[in-house]
This record gives sequence, C-alpha cells and structure tokens, in this order.
Amino acid sequence: MEKIDNTEDEILHDNLITDTGESFRDKVAIIDKKGKRIWLHPKKPKGNFHRARIIVSVFLLAFLFITPFIKINNEPLLLFDIFNRKFIIFGLIFWPQDFFIFALGFLAFVVFVVLFTAIYGRIFCGWICPQTIFLEMVFRKVEYWIEGDSYEQIKLKKSPWTASKIFKKSLKQIIFISISFLIGNILLSYIIGIDRLYQLVKDTPASHPGEFTAIIGFTGLFYFIFAWFREQACTFVCPYARLQSVLLDNNTIVVAYDFKRGEMRKPLKLRNNNENYGDCIDCKNCVRVCPTGIDIRNGTQLECVNCTACIDACDEVMVKIKKPKRLIKYASYNQINNNQKFKLTPRIIIYTILLLLLVSVVGVLVAGRSNIETNILRAQGALPQQLPDGNIVNLYTMKVLNKTHESIPIELKLENISGNLEIIGTDILKVNPGRLTETSLLLKIPKNQLKPYSNKIKIGVYSNGKFINSVETTFLNPLN
Repeated sequence: MEKIDNTEDEILHDNLITDTGESFRDKVAIIDKKGKRIWLHPKKPKGNFHRARIIVSVFLLAFLFITPFIKINNEPLLLFDIFNRKFIIFGLIFWPQDFFIFALGFLAFVVFVVLFTAIYGRIFCGWICPQTIFLEMVFRKVEYWIEGDSYEQIKLKKSPWTASKIFKKSLKQIIFISISFLIGNILLSYIIGIDRLYQLVKDTPASHPGEFTAIIGFTGLFYFIFAWFREQACTFVCPYARLQSVLLDNNTIVVAYDFKRGEMRKPLKLRNNNENYGDCIDCKNCVRVCPTGIDIRNGTQLECVNCTACIDACDEVMVKIKKPKRLIKYASYNQINNNQKFKLTPRIIIYTILLLLLVSVVGVLVAGRSNIETNILRAQGALPQQLPDGNIVNLYTMKVLNKTHESIPIELKLENISGNLEIIGTDILKVNPGRLTETSLLLKIPKNQLKPYSNKIKIGVYSNGKFINSVETTFLNPLN
C-alpha cells in the first residue's frame, strides 16, 4: 500500500470536529461547546465531481450575467419589475391579471422540489443553488488564490500582522466587495432592466437616490453573506435543510458513506493483521474538505449540501491505498445496507402524477393566454338615457391591456344584439405595446330590443378583422 501523506494530520484544523456515538446529532458542526462559531477553512476540493461542478457553475454564472443583455423585440429576456407589476419570462409579458398563472407555476415548482428531493436529496444545493455556487466557485476560489489552501489560511490567520498579511487580507476584502457590487448591479438589472441600469451608471447617485440605495443595499447584503455569514446561511437560514426530515427516506439518493464497506475504520499505521478492518483508514480528508464542517461518516445531516467534495477527497485516498473508489458515493441507505436497487415508491409516483398535472395546467394556461386583456364596465355615477329616437344610451369605461411587444389596433362589435357602439374620440383604438389603455365608449341600443332593467351584452374585441376575445357587460334599460 502506498503511504498517505498526512503532514497536516498533526495540526488541529479549525473545522476539524471528531465525534463518536450519536452525540453529533445534538449540536451543529460549526458551533463549539461554548456556543461560539467555529470558523471553517475547508481544504481546496479537487477531483472529477469538482470539475463537473465547475462546468455547471460556469454555465449558470454565464447565464446570470449575460441574460440581462439579451432582448426580444427590444424587451429583456427576463424581467421582474415588481414596482410596475410587469414580468417578462422568455419574451412573454405577464401582468397582475396573470397572477394566478404565477401562483400555479410556483405551486408546481414546490411540488417539483419535493419530488426531486424525495428521489435525489439535496443535489440542488450542491450543484445549482446560488448560495453554493457563489460561495464555493467564486468567493472561496479568490480566497484560495490569495491566501492558499486551508493549512496556509490557518497559518496566516494565526500569524502576526505583517505587511504581507495586511496586503493579502486587504486585497481579498477589496475583491469581495467588488464582486458583491457586480452581483448587486446584475440582480438589480433583472428588476429595473439593463437600459435603466445604464442610465444609473451614467448619472450621479444624487439623481437616482432610490436605485443607488438599492445597489448599496444589495452589495452590503452579498458581502455580508459571502465574506462572513457563509455556510451559516445553509445551516440556520435556509428552510430546505429543515425539510429533510419529512422529504427524505431510506430510498432517497444522497451523498452517503458506505459503512458496510468502510467499518471498522483505523489509520494504516495502527492496523495489525489480527483484526478485520474496513476500507476507511480514518484519514479525515472527507471532514477537512467539507464546506459545512461535518463528518459524512456519521450519516445524513442537515448541514450536508451534497456538494460531493468528500467523494472526491475519499476517491483520491482510495486510489493511493489501492482500494476501489466510491467509499463515499451517491446512494440511498437501502442501497448500502440491503444492497437494494433504486425503486419507485408510492410517494414518488403520487408526487410525479401531481407534478405532471400542475405542469400541464400551467402549460395550457400559458398557451391559451390572450395577448389582449379587455375590461368593460359601466361608468360609475352615469345613468342610462333615452334619446328622442327611442334609443337607450349607456356610458362605459374600457381598459385594454396589451401584453405583446407591438401596437395593436382594437375594434369593438356587438355580438348578441343590434345597436351602435362608439369609442369616444376615435373610430379605432390603438393600444401601445406593454401598456394599459383606458378610454370611454357609448353604447346605443333601440328600446324595443331590450328587456326592462338589466340586460347582458356581449361585445367582441377584434384586431385587423381577427377575433381576439369577447367581454360581457351589463346594459341598463330604465322603465321611464
């Protein structure tokens, strides 16, 4: 067997917590016995899984930073303008009238998260979550570049303040603030649009105090999270970890330690030939590399984000001692304990059916969504009038919302009764793209075609002779 280089084994890492029995479940890995935070300095990860995560992270970060500059019909590809209640998702404009679609879409997303977690655990946290990507693939990469690996970081932390230490610490914080400022601007562009952000950059902060305050707030928030709060966001703030107890079961695939193969564990130099040892040599590399400071050999824990760093670290050791890889791997408890293959459980089947139904409903609603939203109501306080020629006149207020990127001419026609319909001020109403247009209209109907009191009137909405939709409203016919 090849000898393992354990030069760091004699050094007590800030993030190294050894435990036995079940007591680890009574505490959080990043808090010591006195209740103080244990600052983590995880070892730099490397390996096949880490390289795959880098590729995924580069793609997601590129999508985040490039998307605000992509436009369709001079509109952003994605926009979440909460102030004007206007949302654009891949070219489709959504207004408050479409909120029910968002509600169903969000419900479908929640069911998807539940289903995905029930099958694959917290793979989202390790591969896609923005918190993990920014912390592990951006901020910690900068930290490794400036301060070195975990051992060098701890050594620098405990060393006296010299010119070199001041330079490294200052450079790191300056870069952290700069990245936080960049992220804050990019995220703001998803709310106000990239054109508005250009204008903010050109003008002085005093010209746009609200937006400038938002940028400073975003910058401060991201700097606080990624420079100081870090893994505590996953452990104490994110509710996803707390849901594991109800979402995971023995069939859920998670990052797991193969205890049947690994136990009993003991370092190579302490082994003898009289006992049957497992493949785990208790090198603790899986603990040193963990970004949340846990020992994966203790089983599934709320701090674990399934980042696969421990898999790569363990695989490297297994290669050196000429043992099979994947002592730590993606697997369920039943797969390890019972040598059982993955199977569909009733819960997974029910979640899948429910998810497919919700996605189908959302898809039908989006596909059948009208590009023109029309609302016609009788004008408040306006009484019906009888003209000398026997016609009854009602005054209406009409609101037309254009959800497209083009100007649309609107014509109105009575569908279920004869009469005269007049848009006040114009023959054909032109509705600007992405705008809500409000106008008034007069509706004249001969009295002999009307029932006493209230009548249901259907008005067809047309554009260039093409039917769009119809609107029902009430027409009043006074007795006298």
